[in-house]
Amino acid sequence: MTGQVALVTGASSGIGAALARELARRGAAVALLARRTDRLAALAGEITAAGGRALAIGCDVTRDGEIERAVAATAAEFGRLDVAVANAGFGVAGRFADLALDDYRRQFETNVFGVLRTARAALPELIRSRGALAIVGSVAGDVAAPGSSAYSMSKAAVRALATALRGELAPRGVAVVLVTPGFVDSEIRRVDNRGAFHPGAREPVPGWLRMPAETAARTIVRAIARRRREVVVTAHAKVAVALARHTPGLLAWLVARARAERPEPGRGGSPTSRP
Repeated sequence: MTGQVALVTGASSGIGAALARELARRGAAVALLARRTDRLAALAGEITAAGGRALAIGCDVTRDGEIERAVAATAAEFGRLDVAVANAGFGVAGRFADLALDDYRRQFETNVFGVLRTARAALPELIRSRGALAIVGSVAGDVAAPGSSAYSMSKAAVRALATALRGELAPRGVAVVLVTPGFVDSEIRRVDNRGAFHPGAREPVPGWLRMPAETAARTIVRAIARRRREVVVTAHAKVAVALARHTPGLLAWLVARARAERPEPGRGGSPTSRP
């Protein structure tokens, strides 16, 4: 990645922050985008102190024009853009009967339209550099469990987007890499249905099942560098995706059995377990 320039949305924590560190470690200059500018400034300082190049840009992917300004600032600072990682996202949880249409709109505004805004804004620069667009989906885009309809719908949508864009952009020299993580250490399961982070909330996924964000980032950056079509991150995600795509009946039985042994998913503003 030496000499390349990468832009990462949702870079203030979790997978996004780990990706920024790994891209910088591999020699890329990185533009860090998120709403929490204090965290971005700290991460940029960390990368710079280690000898890297970083630019912190406050950006809300749900607002028209902000990602375009961030891409322009990145190109102005570093002279080009080779990699754009559409990572910003959160999860809305709850049974269909308990969610309002606004919950679904809020979910899609960040997880789907935020990705669309990022791809549209970055595309001219990526065509010039014959670069790569990485779209962070989720195993939930393949495995839609009860209580996760909003989140799973949004991740299935970006999976379809990545598949369609891959064919459209290949003739222009742009690779599209779909990232499909399972449970990775991040704050997503402590964020409520309105996108608010609850630092004191309990992490519902046991530690043995969560991959460290740094390990996930190394796997993802290797896939981007190799311009792979898709990278499924974590062993359990690989099993779940394989079952969903090849033996959906067996997966449906396993999900039904697992849900029968677990408490009801969180409702309203309660953070819950989402990959």
